[in-house]
Formats: sequence, C-alpha cells, structure tokens
Amino acid sequence: MFAAVALVAATLPFLRKHDEKLVAVFGDLKIAASKVALPEHGSEPQVPPLTGIDLANVDERGTVLRASAHGKRTAELTLDPLYQEAAGALLRAASPHEAAVVMTEVATGRVLAWASVNAGRRRDVCVEAKAPSASVFKIVTGTALVEQGVPLSAKHCYHGGEHGIGLRELEPDEGRDKYCASLGMAMGRSLNTVFARLAKKHVVPEVLKTTAQRLGWGTEVPFDVEVAPSTLELPEDELEYARTAAGFWHSTMSPFQGANLALTVASGGQMIRQHIVERVLEESGEAIYERPKERQVLKRAIDERTASAVARMMEHTVRDGTSFQSFHDRSGRPFLPDTRVAGKTGTLNEKKTDTLYTWWVGFAPAQSPEVALSVLVANRGTWHAKATHVAADMLRVYFADRGREGVRAPPGLRTRPRANTSDTHATGNEKAETAPAAGG
Repeated sequence: MFAAVALVAATLPFLRKHDEKLVAVFGDLKIAASKVALPEHGSEPQVPPLTGIDLANVDERGTVLRASAHGKRTAELTLDPLYQEAAGALLRAASPHEAAVVMTEVATGRVLAWASVNAGRRRDVCVEAKAPSASVFKIVTGTALVEQGVPLSAKHCYHGGEHGIGLRELEPDEGRDKYCASLGMAMGRSLNTVFARLAKKHVVPEVLKTTAQRLGWGTEVPFDVEVAPSTLELPEDELEYARTAAGFWHSTMSPFQGANLALTVASGGQMIRQHIVERVLEESGEAIYERPKERQVLKRAIDERTASAVARMMEHTVRDGTSFQSFHDRSGRPFLPDTRVAGKTGTLNEKKTDTLYTWWVGFAPAQSPEVALSVLVANRGTWHAKATHVAADMLRVYFADRGREGVRAPPGLRTRPRANTSDTHATGNEKAETAPAAGG
C-alpha cells in the first residue's frame, strides 16, 4: 500500500501535465465510437440501404418497377416501364448467347432501361466486364489522339486491317496505301490500321493507360450496385500495343461502362453518376433511402473541347459508317430524321468459344444529348441481330415516345398515346404505327 501511494505521488505531476492530451484522446475515441451505429440489445446490425439489390430479376409489373433488396426490403427503380419492355423484347427477339441494354437519361443520370438475357442460369450481364471492348476502345484512343494534337481534318492513308493488323499493315507503304480517311471517318468506319498507326506514332502506352483510367477502365465507378471493373492490359510488344489501341483484345468492359463512357462524352467530358434506385423501402413501407434529386458530377474526365471533338468523330458511325444500314431503311431514309446520332460499334470474334461479340455505344441527339445508350449482343453460331440493330430500335422507341417528328417505333413495340407532337412526355400505352424494320 505504501508503495502504491509513493507511485501515485511520483506520477501525479506527469498526469496533470498531460491530462489535457489524455482527455482529447479519449474524447476522440468517444466521438469515433458515436459514429458507429450500434444495434440495440437483441436487434440486428444496421445494413446499408443499397445492400443486396437484385437487378437480375426485376419485377416489371405495374408502373413502378421493383427489385428485391436485403432481407425483406424493396427497391423502387428509376426504370421506365415502356423502355424496359422494349429492351427486353428486342433482346429476346435477337436470340443471343448473352446480351444487355443500358439506357440512361443524360440530364439526370437516371437509368431508364436495364435489361439482359443469357443462356443458362439467369445473370445480370449489365454488371459483368467479361466481353472484349473491341472497337469501342477506339473512343479511348481517339480521345488520346485529340489530346495529343492530332487534327480531325488531316487525311491518313492506309491499306488492309479489316480483320487484323500485322507488321505489313502497321508500316506506311506508299505503294499499298491507296485509301485515305480523316480521323472522324476512321472512327465511323472503324479503320483499324489508321488507329493502330496513329497510336504507335503519337500515343505512348502510359498516356493511353491514363486516358482509359480517366474514362473508367481499371477503376471502380460509383453506382447503386456492384459492377465489375472494366480491364486493360497494354502489351510491351509494339505491334500488339498498336492492335490493342485499335480494339483488338487486351481490354474488357461491362455494358454499364459502355453507358458510362457514352454519358461522359455526351456530358462534355464530365463523368456523371448513374442511378437506378429511386428509393428503398423497409417491409413496413418506411423509406430508408431516396435518390439524390440533383445531377451528381463525379469528376471531369476529359476537356470539354476534346469531348466535343470525339462526339463529332462518333457521328460518322451513323451518318456514313458501320451503323448506316441499321439506322436507315433500304432506300437510305433515316429512321431518326433530323436527329444526329453519335455512336461507336465494336465487333470481335472469339474463336475459342465461337462467340461473336458486338457493341453499340453512343448518345442522341448528338448536339443536345438526351439519352446515352450501351448495347452488347454476343452470338454463337447463327445470329439474328447485332448490337447496332438493337441500338437503332431502342432509339426509335425513345424518340417516337418523345414525339419526335417523323420517328416511328419498330413493328410490335409500343409508345405512349400523346395529345400532340411536342416533346412533353405523356403517359399510358398504345400500339405504335409500324415502319420497316431496321436493316443491315
């Protein structure tokens, strides 16, 4: 006891000297502990509202579409019943091995359609990043080229490259380079040789890598459900690097990332957070989460002028490139008259699995974007439709529903009845007038 008294007496001055620091430390610990939601005795720990949302099994009955969430919670979704119905119908009609559609409202980031089909056990293909990016990656390479000062109007001569790129195609050859195209034409017609050569000459691998990361590859993009990150590997071999820049393998992406990419370019280079959950309800009906009503900008991914240049390049895809046939009838008349569309196709055949991957990523109208769209269609064996056909039909449904003059929905797909032909969004459903199916 005498020893204990002596110890207290010896340490008392030290404790008094540091008592303020000790109080501060314990105070911080108390504050930190108070921020943790501790369950009451006998209750379960609180689970974040956006936990366990099952978008692979959306309940499409009624005017508000729903998905199950953690426990007995329900998530009410931002999906538009009409566009969701059209997306599902188009994917089923395509009879693919797997396919997905993601359509997002540019002004708000609300997801309007989120649909997928696949062979075997039902999955949410929209969040998977297994499919190769294919020529959609040319948007990344095109962005890097613009940032490196390559002019859009300059002509680049080339030969070959339709189905692959070898050393002979990679090197300029005045005797063989009989065709010439601008950067925009190369984007629209998906000219592999032009992109491979320009990337080799103007874009070092580290620059291409950072450009891809800014646009969403190799990063986790915030969303209401977990999405697999899109991937990129840049080979050290010069030829293989050039092939990668042109869209031949070494990168994958999810349909969600396709919509994110289109939305970023459509938003002038700003990456916008997408939302698919309007609110989450407990079993009792109590709302424990509501979507932010203001548009949320995640970051500036690319300069506004760069985004504008890339958008102009993407317009060539529909105007005179790889999507011309699917967006025009057999007489060359556009299904979306007076509506400029910016897009990019991608096609790549995986011989090991005999899978033909096709993509369409873009937005419309190009000059004043309303919707961003991402479509993946992967076929095995005989194919009935490619992504560009589904994309054209989805945009026809959207603009017919919005009352765009001269636009009709494809046969069998509905639009809502309208009191007039203005852009005011009406409600309800009716059979649309029919028009020739998208060709190509």
